[in-house]
Amino acid sequence: MTVNTSQWESHLLSLAQEALDSYVPEEWTPPDNSSKLDQAYRYCEELTQLHSKTFYLASGLLPDSKRRAIRALYAFCRVSDDLVDRSSGDALKNLQEWRLRTAISAPTGNDAVALAWADTRKIYQIPLRYEEQLIDGVAQDFRKTRYQSFSELATYCYGVACTVGLMSMHIIGYSGPEAYPYAIRLGVALQMTNILRDIGEDWGLGRLYLPQKELENFGITESDISRGIVDDRWRNFMKFQIERNRHLYSAALPGISLLDREGRFAIGAAAELYQAILTDIEAHDYNVFNHRASISKWGKFRLLPGIWWRSKRGRYSMQAE
Repeated sequence: MTVNTSQWESHLLSLAQEALDSYVPEEWTPPDNSSKLDQAYRYCEELTQLHSKTFYLASGLLPDSKRRAIRALYAFCRVSDDLVDRSSGDALKNLQEWRLRTAISAPTGNDAVALAWADTRKIYQIPLRYEEQLIDGVAQDFRKTRYQSFSELATYCYGVACTVGLMSMHIIGYSGPEAYPYAIRLGVALQMTNILRDIGEDWGLGRLYLPQKELENFGITESDISRGIVDDRWRNFMKFQIERNRHLYSAALPGISLLDREGRFAIGAAAELYQAILTDIEAHDYNVFNHRASISKWGKFRLLPGIWWRSKRGRYSMQAE
């Protein structure tokens, strides 16, 4: 199976270029009381540890300054996402207010995530437009719950995941524009892994992040998904999805060699540990309705030596694109 990216990748690259072209250096003076900024970063670290053990582990492989910056990015993304799924009151209004609070160059010292994120954005010269694209992406859940094609779904993945990878590259450091296609492929691969893992959970929220045309091709109806039916139709559909997802990872991982050396292990770990979720889905007979696929702590540590070797030796470049 080959991955035909020509139908969607060029569009996503144009969105990334739009953000780069819009970059304007920000004037940002940290709080007079440096302890407030330190506290803000510590809060972001705690938030990361609480919500994503895998990301916390992978980001822990970065040098101190980049580690706390990448966790500030995670905290910004986490809050943005939670305002859609877990916000009390008017969720859309809350998200719009968050967008305004994080866009300013000098958030108040009491807004820990916004404060740490503004500092990170300034230090690493991250275009504000990426932040806006991410918030636009998560806001899409308010108005859209179905996607007709993979190309349409990939655009959604860009907003909620590729932007994260592109902002991460600014923190980690990268060689140049040639790294962008790889970051976009990895963002789509990571988000598609999320989507496949969370099908049952998302259905409970009234959302179905699966291409409607592909469901139809395999003879699967929404009634089947509602009842959590795992039969040969569903297994074949999931095999197709997982195979495409693995090809996306394979086409993305060579880009790790384009990152600064000190960040390659962390990104390789994030990518490979997430990819391992696909294996757990297979191990449970593709039943994502009653089982949330995951990798145990021991399973993660067992994979790390091989990931370290591949990231240090540039073995990812040997994978077929």
